[in-house]
Amino acid sequence: MNHLQRRNFLKLSSALSLAPALSAQAFLTKEKPIDTAANPVNFVSDGLNLSPLAYTQLLSELTKKDDLVADYYSLNGCVEELENKMAKMLGKEAAVFMPTGTLANHLAIRTLAGKNNRVILQHESHVYNDTGDGAQTLSNLNLIPLGFDKATFTVDEVNEVLKRTAGGRVASKVGVISIESPVRRKTGELFDYEQMKQLSALAKANDIKMHLDGARLFLASGYTGISPATYASLFDTVYISLYKYFNAASGAILAGPKDLIAPMYHARRMFGGGLHQVWTYASVPLHYLEGFSDRYSKAVSMGEELIKKLDSHESFEIQRIQNGTNIFKMTVKGIVPKTFSENLKKNGIIASPNQTNGFNLLVNESLLKSSVPALVNGFVNSLK
Repeated sequence: MNHLQRRNFLKLSSALSLAPALSAQAFLTKEKPIDTAANPVNFVSDGLNLSPLAYTQLLSELTKKDDLVADYYSLNGCVEELENKMAKMLGKEAAVFMPTGTLANHLAIRTLAGKNNRVILQHESHVYNDTGDGAQTLSNLNLIPLGFDKATFTVDEVNEVLKRTAGGRVASKVGVISIESPVRRKTGELFDYEQMKQLSALAKANDIKMHLDGARLFLASGYTGISPATYASLFDTVYISLYKYFNAASGAILAGPKDLIAPMYHARRMFGGGLHQVWTYASVPLHYLEGFSDRYSKAVSMGEELIKKLDSHESFEIQRIQNGTNIFKMTVKGIVPKTFSENLKKNGIIASPNQTNGFNLLVNESLLKSSVPALVNGFVNSLK
């Protein structure tokens, strides 16, 4: 290598070594408010639907705080802080982080059941339909689905199962009643609260444990006024999603009695869920937990006002879900749904046609970035 080549090589090496630092510096000094960059109002998610850019910007801001401590194999640090806060909000003694809701539900039901492996649950539940028979295959649980095509099963249905079980020639006790509410497969419909309370009393009288798949429980509270802790008091364990509306990239919380929850990290690791570090997941819901109920109440009020105004317009028809929560069905007249969706995007609104060429509108915190008059204008202008 001659002198000129060597000098050019050194200049190039120097430039390349500086590039990452310059890029990072430019990224960190971008003056955009956290949580909002490149994220319009959306009606397709339970939460803010943060873009990769917004999520990484948020993490960048959160890591500048001196009190953010990383975890070690999903233990301690900000993960423990999140667990403690969630347990308190749910009125439970303890909580444990889980990488997915599927694992949270599975380990809760598995542990509660013990040797009594019969489990009563909804026919339309996530556990019964969307886990590839994981509970049956991995934990030898016998799932007994009730309430075909309904959000709610009744005390009478459960009593019939208990009666049939007691009369069997081989003793096999029901160990757990699992309830999902709101129910995703029923478009966010709630499990009837009176039946829920009666089932909780029946379970206690028969030494049966209760589990709540409350992935969207905090959304339910925004519509019923019943606090998450009040719901959770009817159950031994409760699962909460961290990504659906607390905006984490992934994760779940399982809360319940300390003697059951404290050793749960062993089972979590046995099932391959003891991730080395999850602070990138835990720190984000910690950020959004503070004041969530107040913010979501405002979003619910905006959503109610918006659907009334849209329903009064000749081009829109709104259908409410009976005993529903944050999902509303909308039909648009005089325009192809796909075209209308594309027009909405140009007006800073994200909504996607459903399988029946209508729209499912999901109310979430992103509405707070706008106003009802502005959103109505956006919908009406997108008809053109």
